[in-house]
Amino acid sequence: MSKNFNSDNSEQLIYQNDLLQLTVLGGIKIEGLDRMRSTLKVEERESSRPPVRHNLDLYNDTQLEKFIRKVAERLEIGTSVIAASLSELTEELEKFRLEKIKEQQENLKPKVKKLNLGEIEEAETFLQSENLLEETNKLLDDSGIVGEEVNRLLMYLIFTTRKLEKPLHIISLGSSGTGKTYLQEKVSQCIPTEDVLNITTLSDNAFYYFGKHDLKYKLIVIEDLDGASNALYPLRELQTKNRIVKTIVQKNSQGETKTIYLVVEGPVSVAGATTKEQIYEDNANRCFLIYLDESDTQDDKIMAYQRLKAAGKINSYEQKEIQEFLQNTQRILKPIKIVNPFAEALVLPKAVFKPRRTNEHYLQFIEAITFYHQYQREKQHDEQTGEEYIEVTLEDIENANRLLKTVLLRKSDELTGACRNYLESLKAHLKEKKKATFTNLEIRTQLRIKESTLRNYHNQLQILGYIKRKKDIKTKSYTFELRITKDYETLQKNIQTALDKALQRIKKSIKDSENNLPVEALDRK
Repeated sequence: MSKNFNSDNSEQLIYQNDLLQLTVLGGIKIEGLDRMRSTLKVEERESSRPPVRHNLDLYNDTQLEKFIRKVAERLEIGTSVIAASLSELTEELEKFRLEKIKEQQENLKPKVKKLNLGEIEEAETFLQSENLLEETNKLLDDSGIVGEEVNRLLMYLIFTTRKLEKPLHIISLGSSGTGKTYLQEKVSQCIPTEDVLNITTLSDNAFYYFGKHDLKYKLIVIEDLDGASNALYPLRELQTKNRIVKTIVQKNSQGETKTIYLVVEGPVSVAGATTKEQIYEDNANRCFLIYLDESDTQDDKIMAYQRLKAAGKINSYEQKEIQEFLQNTQRILKPIKIVNPFAEALVLPKAVFKPRRTNEHYLQFIEAITFYHQYQREKQHDEQTGEEYIEVTLEDIENANRLLKTVLLRKSDELTGACRNYLESLKAHLKEKKKATFTNLEIRTQLRIKESTLRNYHNQLQILGYIKRKKDIKTKSYTFELRITKDYETLQKNIQTALDKALQRIKKSIKDSENNLPVEALDRK
């Protein structure tokens, strides 16, 4: 830009030459390159004549000619001088606007950190650790995530799948104040910032107006799914199809109406939190559902951490360093094809609801663990295509079974997570009191549950036959009797047995294969 043009204050742009000073009051709009609406103040330098102020579009020839004549008349200066000055001002404003647009676009681009050799080597060494998942969980703990040992590691691995063609998704459920948003926020801080999109609320069509590749391989973290319910349909399509398309009608500069397509491509990994006990089935089926730990033990851990933080005994700088280190380990993970040679032998427990989609999630999570261990896996090549890939190991399956046991258990349970937690607390209370009947007042007092919430739980449990309501003829009051006591333990055992049996079959098959036993011998054994 010219030395005659001063843009230090974007709300007061000044251009001056030997004779005139032209000031653009209020600046100019960055949007709309086809027009340049501005409020001008034109004054003669070193003159006592009052300035001329006017609002016009500098690209409108008719308005410009009238303005030139008006200024020439007021300031008693030739029209050619004024026209030349306005032309020079317009050129400077165009340059200024283009620079601002470029600057704006640069600011919108995520800042991608380039790792130095030392950081790359340190991250690679960590990813080659013998007990990688345990070491990762320790770092997550040191980064400021209190408790939730399984949930935090599960969430971190799911966030890692954003780099895969079929990412996984996760929803955190729990009552208000249990730390759902905090958990996903803290775990997402361990993911590179350029890969994370944090969203507080969404309008209905918000996803359609991202750039075509803006969301590709990104992690979308939605603080409250309840406030984004209207935008969940396009999000579901993005999760399933990795692509959403919207047609809209738009007028061009000539006034012609045309249909245009808004296309946004994935894949994306989505995380969200909700206080609802039950969520829309189509949303739930696409995601891993985790229930936060609402136990007294977890409360004690969190409150102890809060006290330490208030006392200044938590090293926030060290936590930040750990987060950055985990981000670096994520940055060096490269997309690679994963083959599971044991997939055919992996069978889900029959008790699991919606087995088709759950089975797919189970296999994908095993692949996620393999993907995270890529620096410990031998790279192989497909003989036909030459494509590079790594294989799933038995250890990956064992780790997946351990981490997913609770998730599969919840997906096999006919009760909601909150209702199941209440029922297990109720069982423990009755076992301690050595009785099978109870009243609303007793439970509300002992377990400190709101009346409306308790009524909701009891209605659900009565419908499914877990409890039965009885009327005392003498007192004319109602009591409840617990009818089913060991269903959850049985379900846990069945799921664990099914997972263990599948793993044992694989191990037996490998052992027999090493011994070169024929198929008939395998069957007999």
